[in-house]
Amino acid sequence: MLMEFLKILLPSLLVFLAGYLAIDRLLREEANRRRTEITLGSQKLSLPIRLQAYERVTLFLERISPESLLVRVNEPGMSVHKMQSTLLSNIRAEWEHNLSQQLYISNEAWELVKNAKDNVVKLISISAEKINPKEQSMALSQSILEKLVELEQHPTAIAIDFLKREVKELF
Repeated sequence: MLMEFLKILLPSLLVFLAGYLAIDRLLREEANRRRTEITLGSQKLSLPIRLQAYERVTLFLERISPESLLVRVNEPGMSVHKMQSTLLSNIRAEWEHNLSQQLYISNEAWELVKNAKDNVVKLISISAEKINPKEQSMALSQSILEKLVELEQHPTAIAIDFLKREVKELF
């Protein structure tokens, strides 16, 4: 009698186990498919935002480049002190306007952007230290451009190049 009971129980257990394993596998595959769909859907939504962040940060770097700043800020009759103050104020305003972009770019990219900003500020400050603050702004512009030529690499170039590489990796 035990033997007959086992003859019925054993195949039933095997059928149950096979069914359980098949359903478990099916449920795992469905969960993976849903996760993949969610990831792809979120990438479709976030990619345009991330690209816009890279564009804005690149524009920020272009706007704070010394050549761009000097052309935009310089006014006839402006003193060196006023020019330096206006240049640094412009950089600070641009920085504050773009701070939120760090959410959408890599930490390494953001560090390079911060370093670029700091290097431009340092370039302006060092150039202004060697000039009489009451002189005309053209003296500061000339000093900044001379120091810029002496540099091995433009202060914003490293960050811009890195941003371009990261954007290429997104595709």
